[in-house]
Amino acid sequence: MPLAARRPWVAILLWVAVLLVAVPLVPAVAQHLSAGGFSAPHSAAQAADATTAHLHAPASAAGAEPATLVQGLARSRMMVLARGAGLGPRALAPSGASAVVLLPGAPHGAAHRFLNTVRAGGARVTPINASTESHAVSGQAIAALKASTVVAVPALVILLALVFGAVMPAVLPLVAAGVGTALTLGVVSVLERFLPLSVYLLQIVTFLALGVGVDYVLFVTSRFRTELDRGAAVDGALATAMRTGGRSVLFSGIAVSLALGALLLGGTAYWTGMALGGALAVASVLLVTHTLLPALLRLLGPHIHRGRIRWAMPDWPLWARLADWATSQPLGALGLGLLVLVGLGWAAPSLSANVPANVARMLPVHSPLAEASRVLQRIDGAGSVAPMVVALRLKPSVAVPASWTTVAHVTAVLAQLRDVAAVASPTGHTAPPVLARLAARGALSAFVAGSHRVDLFVTARSGPDTARTATLLQQMSARLGRVAGAQAEIGGPAAVMQGFDHYLAGRLPWMAAAVVLVALGVLWAATGSPLQALLGVSINGLVMLATAGVLVAIIQRGAFGIAPNPLNLAVLPLVFVMLFGLSMDYQVILLHRIQEQLARGLAPRAAARQAAATTGGLITGAGLIMVAVVAALVASPFEVLQTLGIGLATAVLVDTLVVRTCMVPALVTVLGPRAFWPRRAGPAA
Repeated sequence: MPLAARRPWVAILLWVAVLLVAVPLVPAVAQHLSAGGFSAPHSAAQAADATTAHLHAPASAAGAEPATLVQGLARSRMMVLARGAGLGPRALAPSGASAVVLLPGAPHGAAHRFLNTVRAGGARVTPINASTESHAVSGQAIAALKASTVVAVPALVILLALVFGAVMPAVLPLVAAGVGTALTLGVVSVLERFLPLSVYLLQIVTFLALGVGVDYVLFVTSRFRTELDRGAAVDGALATAMRTGGRSVLFSGIAVSLALGALLLGGTAYWTGMALGGALAVASVLLVTHTLLPALLRLLGPHIHRGRIRWAMPDWPLWARLADWATSQPLGALGLGLLVLVGLGWAAPSLSANVPANVARMLPVHSPLAEASRVLQRIDGAGSVAPMVVALRLKPSVAVPASWTTVAHVTAVLAQLRDVAAVASPTGHTAPPVLARLAARGALSAFVAGSHRVDLFVTARSGPDTARTATLLQQMSARLGRVAGAQAEIGGPAAVMQGFDHYLAGRLPWMAAAVVLVALGVLWAATGSPLQALLGVSINGLVMLATAGVLVAIIQRGAFGIAPNPLNLAVLPLVFVMLFGLSMDYQVILLHRIQEQLARGLAPRAAARQAAATTGGLITGAGLIMVAVVAALVASPFEVLQTLGIGLATAVLVDTLVVRTCMVPALVTVLGPRAFWPRRAGPAA
């Protein structure tokens, strides 16, 4: 029996002390988290893209103001204030129901007076650029996450009571998830001061802590209650529950943590945050399950049965009937399972994914910034929302006229490209000697970024996420590579995200290989069978195929009211890593229960039938609870959260309803004594 169960009050007091330290740190957890992390480390595009604000500097170089969203006042009043400030009728464009966009190119003085006036009147003024859009994405994502969590709680409570078959034990998973989340966020709030971490880790921490907290507490508590029902004393029941269910969730927790650790191979703040936040969440819940949970169970004892509910999910006769069918018709069960998995995955080969360069695309459709971005694209062209910066590193100083001859040549080369709408450059018709004198006096500060660097700004005719812009970037790189007297680097959102996509594409095989090796290693260690490890990983690959097919059909091609969009490359690896990790819960629990029955002398078929019948309700119930946790994301206006919700819900449903209920018992039946090779799996069937 665990030490925490022998000294329950000591364990509880220690956890109270931990929470007293961790909880005060939680409110400030987002203070040092980054909304970025979507760039290839040390890339040329990142170096060229020094600051987001600098991309809009050409407007102020011409004595004009960059694009700005103004909201919070009646539109008619804002129009009157604009006229009073000296702005022409074309300086403002309506955006949505109650906002206007101050278009780029407005005279600086008039724009400055107008913005000061509307601020004094209580309006909200927001520059329209990648930085403000990124902060809006992270802020609204957190708000949507909180809202979806609140929506999921009622369904979660009902499902917990149905799966546990009683009210009292249904409270324990919420305790474990809450304590695990508080501990994780407290640790993150300390680590973020020393490591660059992404704000998006908050999503994975919340859902993983709740999801695995339910699973782990469910499997341990259910075994404890079963042993009590068999007449065991509290201490004996707890010892058996921790030796069986506790051992299974330990292997599962190690698998999930290590699988999430594979995201570190992504090498950016975004992936580091996801890996660290997810692994810490699982490790925290695992710690709670093996310390606080046994202490609470020891104190509750027989009272754990309070509030019993008739017709609890694990007691349904459905699971015994499915187990009978899967083990009596194993080839049919395997065939049906393969048909479902391959059928759902039929569209997977056409999967297309990237990280959007137009950050506003990640916002809800009716978000003020998203609407303002569409206004700019409609008026100034599709490429206006994400201009590209060409950073020229000149051999001579900018105070030398020859440097400006090179800049003029580069400007002409860029302007000749078919898909270039405009090039912002100070050259124009001004002579190089004049430009050299202006640069020496600091009069070209919007373009001159150093004594040997000049930035040019290129607006494409096409949107930043289109194939035409990707081709344009390749053409620009090829042309600029042959310029004499300067070294050119291309930055801006389109170039940075294209570099990130290429960088991540090179990392994905290593991340996938790491996850597969983790799954193989943990399943082998958990079952002692390399055959079961290979089978488990292979089936998980089919579940991944089915999940990818569903995402292509719903998100990429558009279905059920969701507008078609390329899948987000920043979410897909997370979905598949969590799929592999979380499936270990159900796989390890079922295989361990089969091995228990084999150890009692049952034949493989009988052992598979008995294990599937007794765990079917638990595993399916745990899967439905996980679906309830993530399903609220599907209704989110965020395409990123929709992808995460649909992907995880599909994976969990397919894994629990098809793989664990039908295919695994059927496989054990077909393999017979060789099911756990090299060990012999009991007597022949």
